[in-house]
Amino acid sequence: MRDFKYTWIVGLVVTAALILIPVWTFATAEAPPDHDPWAGVPTPAPHTNHADLMTGPFESGSDVTKACLECHTDAAHEVMATSHWTWESDPVLLEGRDEPIATGKKTSINNYCIGIQSNWASCTSCHTGYGWDSADFDFEATENVDCLVCHDQSGQYVKSKAGLPATSVDLLAAAQSVAMPTRDNCGSCHFNGGGGNAVKHGDLDQSLLNPPESLDVHMGRFDFTCVTCHQATDHQISGRAISVSVDNENQLYCSDCHTGEVHEDERINAHTDSVACQTCHIPEGAVREATKMHWDWSTAGQDIPEDPHSYLKIKGSFVYEDEFIPEYMWHNGLVDRYILGDVIDPAQSTPLNEPLGSINDAESKIWPFKVHRALQPYDSVFNYLLQPNTAGPDGYWTTFDWDSALRSGSETVGMEYSGEYGFAPTDMYWNLSHMVVPGEQALQCDDCHGENSRMDWETLGYDGDPMRWGGRKVEGSAE
Repeated sequence: MRDFKYTWIVGLVVTAALILIPVWTFATAEAPPDHDPWAGVPTPAPHTNHADLMTGPFESGSDVTKACLECHTDAAHEVMATSHWTWESDPVLLEGRDEPIATGKKTSINNYCIGIQSNWASCTSCHTGYGWDSADFDFEATENVDCLVCHDQSGQYVKSKAGLPATSVDLLAAAQSVAMPTRDNCGSCHFNGGGGNAVKHGDLDQSLLNPPESLDVHMGRFDFTCVTCHQATDHQISGRAISVSVDNENQLYCSDCHTGEVHEDERINAHTDSVACQTCHIPEGAVREATKMHWDWSTAGQDIPEDPHSYLKIKGSFVYEDEFIPEYMWHNGLVDRYILGDVIDPAQSTPLNEPLGSINDAESKIWPFKVHRALQPYDSVFNYLLQPNTAGPDGYWTTFDWDSALRSGSETVGMEYSGEYGFAPTDMYWNLSHMVVPGEQALQCDDCHGENSRMDWETLGYDGDPMRWGGRKVEGSAE
């Protein structure tokens, strides 16, 4: 009996030791230092108060620019070398074309307000310049550069048609307030593209002005501004949107800061070869503000009740969604581009900026996208999309006459118009990179590999869920 009791006590002590010693060791081991997200970005330059440097008076925005250039002598020329100014890329040779083509907002069309040509004064209110109201705008005049749109901190600077300051703006107060760009500066254009808050991107809207960390961990928890990540050298800002850019130059990546083995679980690290960070860390788009998902121009012109989220006489019918599940596709950073004059099949949807990549492309990863679908005017004889004149006294928004608006727009861009038109379906892609959630809110295994997977594995090129079936389907191989 004593031996049994002694043995039982020894066994209890040994068992307790086996349990408690590892726990104590784990608990008292030196914890790894918390990652400092600011360690991956440069320290901002100290602010210079301009209250005593900008004395005015200023009669125009150009007068402010001239005063800025007295000290910042190279600034205007730096800005003029950027796409924020040119709204045009260097010529790029796109697949299947014989000659390089310049893309950009200046000449490309989209499936929102369609294009700026013949609509300059209305569209260029977000241009980083003053006075672009026609095809004759002087891109070489340094006084046309708008310094205030990015640097004003007075809270009352607003741009009007052709990019000119609104008449209500106190230019002296704006000039004296200048500092590094804030979310308000960048958001004044990028949150409101397409005619209003949250219309275009699906991951950029006014909810990011002061977001909680559950909406965007970088801005909410760590107080990042846009330029914390989108840093600039000589006013050339890093990062680009595939809405107008087709190449992969001057790009910005999560791995610029998040280096090495970023997850504790090696199974998750293994995903990063084929899955973009954004796919797991941006589970939804338009988290707070609904974004436009469909636009039907064919219904415009009717005298029916209006609502900015469902119908406007000048623009037609809309569908908005919030908390939408992204669409997923392979993307290698490059984009194809619809160019005015390209022939379409109106029975099928025409992609305007199709992301390139495939399951067999080593540079491709699975990315999340907002896809904006629309019905927009096309020439039903020549079978190509048309650029209408929408704004101004002769534009559709005044006349509600599609024939004259399409004829005027076609003359401006130098395209033949048959006089016959219809409305064709188009798709436009917006890759999601903002509204990054905290790690604990990221997608979990079941979201993609569970019974109700958000992934369309066959469309992505797999025979089924790769967790169940394994391997990749090789394009062009026998079934």
